[in-house]
Formats: sequence, C-alpha cells, structure tokens
Amino acid sequence: MGAARTTDCYLQSRYRRLASRTTALKALVAVEHAIIVSIWHMLTHQQPYRDLGADYHQRRDPQQTMRRIVHQANAIGLTVRFDPIEVVN
Repeated sequence: MGAARTTDCYLQSRYRRLASRTTALKALVAVEHAIIVSIWHMLTHQQPYRDLGADYHQRRDPQQTMRRIVHQANAIGLTVRFDPIEVVN
C-alpha cells in the first residue's frame, strides 16, 4: 500500500489506473505483482531499479491521452481544440 501512496512514481499511477477500473484490492494485488516482477528482474539482471515515472503511460501513447481528454471534456459538455505551442529559441 505504501507504493500506491508514494507520489510521482510509476507504481502509484499504475494503482490509480487499475483502481478506477476495478476494486482497490485487485489494484493493490496488481501493484504487488509489479513490485515482485521488478525485484525478479533486478536480481536476475543485476541492475538497479529505474522508476518509469508517473507520466509513463502518457509519454508512451500521447494520442490515447488526447482521446481520453477529449472524451472526458465531451462528457461534461465541453469542446476541445488543440493548437500547437510555438517554441521560442
């Protein structure tokens, strides 16, 4: 449960994503499983733990993130328009 309470880490974001779709206990067991799998990989490959970050899923599939935002805005009666940000050097 401590991993799910930690801020700005992959395990917390995984817990929140799963808890929104299923029960909190199932999400907790899934996070426990993710921790065990991470430990196994660290021990077998002799590598330190690298946290993927809380925004891992957003960085992995930004189009899905945009679709989710548009869907949520439409559900509450708003329209969304995405304009590119001008980069100033």
